[in-house]
This record gives sequence, C-alpha cells and structure tokens, in this order.
Amino acid sequence: MEDLYALDFDGVICDSCEETALSAVKAAKVRWPSLFDGVDSALEDWIVDQMHTCFILLQLRPVIETGYETLLLVRLLLEMRLPSLRKSSVAEGLTVEEILENWLKIKPVIMEEWSENREALIELSGKVRDEWMDTDFTTWIGANRLYPGVSDALKLASSRIYIVTSNQSRFVETLLRELAGVTIPPDRLYGLGAGPKVNVLKQLQKKPEHQGLRLHFVEDRLATLKNVIKEPELDGWNLYLVDWGYNTQKERAEAASMPRIQLLQLSNFCTKLK
Repeated sequence: MEDLYALDFDGVICDSCEETALSAVKAAKVRWPSLFDGVDSALEDWIVDQMHTCFILLQLRPVIETGYETLLLVRLLLEMRLPSLRKSSVAEGLTVEEILENWLKIKPVIMEEWSENREALIELSGKVRDEWMDTDFTTWIGANRLYPGVSDALKLASSRIYIVTSNQSRFVETLLRELAGVTIPPDRLYGLGAGPKVNVLKQLQKKPEHQGLRLHFVEDRLATLKNVIKEPELDGWNLYLVDWGYNTQKERAEAASMPRIQLLQLSNFCTKLK
C-alpha cells in the first residue's frame, strides 16, 4: 500500500524564524514609519532579537498562525519599550512572558485599537518579502534553513508528498527549489489562502487517485492536530507531532498521552519519507 504525506512547512521542513523576525521588522517600518523615527540601531536590534525569541516561543505555544501577526508583535514590543509611542491599552506594564501566555486575547485588542486589517497586513507582509527577495536574494535565502536530512528525504521520497502550510506558496516554492533542489507541483502545494488545514485534508482524502492510500499528516502545532481530531471525517489520517519544530516539551507530553497522535523524531521522519 502506498503512502501519502501532508507536511506542514515552517517548523517541519524549514526553520524560518530568523527570516520571519527580520521580515516583520522591515514590514513594520513600512506600515508605521513615524513610530520608528526615534528608534536607534540598538533598539531596533533589541526588537529583532526579541522578535526572534518571541516568534519561536509563540509558535511553540503555539499561537501565531500566519506571518502578519508578527508585525503586531513588533509594534507591541516597541510600545512596551517607548511609552511615548504607546497607543495600546495592553502595552503598559506588559512583559514578554505575558505576551506568550495571552497572545490570543491580546491580538484582537491591539488590532482594534490600531485600526488594523488582517488582509492588508498579509498583503504588506508578502510585498516586503518579495522586495527583499528581489533586492537581496542571497541574504533572504540565508535567513532560512532546512532541518538536517530533510532535503535528501524529499528528493528520495517514494511517498506522495503534499505541502499544507499557512505560509505563502511562492515563498515555499522558492525555498524548496533553492535550499532543497526540489520542485513541488502547484497542485501539491496548499499555501495561505487554501483554507483551514482540516478542509485541505478533507479535499486530499476525497481525490479518486488517493483512494486506498495510507494517509499521514505531519505538524509541529499541537492545536492544528487537535482540530483534525475533532473532525470524525478525518479519522483515517495518521497524525504526527514533530519533536524538532516549534512546540514545547509540555505540548509533546500532552501529545504523547493522546492515542491519535504519534511523536516523530527527525531521523524517523526522514526514513519514513524515503
């Protein structure tokens, strides 16, 4: 029997934390230029460092699902450090730890107080990354890395591979081509805009050519796997939480207690794909 693997991208195939942090700061400077007038290089470096740390941890919780949220995080960090810029009611006295614990509650508050629009921020995030790629492709690529062994595993995979991600497809295509030497056909890449991952899995399992295949879904977000478990229609999927991506030991322990979810090590993952 053949196997089909639906793979998340960030945190499973690619460690994109550095690129995400730097892109978020670049985009924030475009969206709110006046806020950065009084920001010196030391403070900007601090923001980038906190973004890098916070984004990892936020994914580990996990809370951030799409890249536009990182722009909000940049501005929030800036308001925490510079009270004169403060427009958010939640920024005063806020700590990084509290952001990590309460991001899902904080996000709608700051979106409303700053009069921000999700789709506009998504568009801006993509535009800034496109411009970075166009003007300094080498540095952009260098801010991303594939996890060890993944490139060879993808090249040698005998299973049917699909990418199911909240990242924008054009960036995923470029990273796979440049870092892994792999070309994923467009019909096997479901990126931002394809809808919830549970819906993508339903589409995949209904395709006539997939009937009789063993179905596997590999994620680094426990919350996403929990959403799959809630859907009886998806009971046929084997579910995996990776132990090298953006998740915590607490989440891995919780996953280990759930019969539907298997913890997956990187070496085993690479072996499975081959």
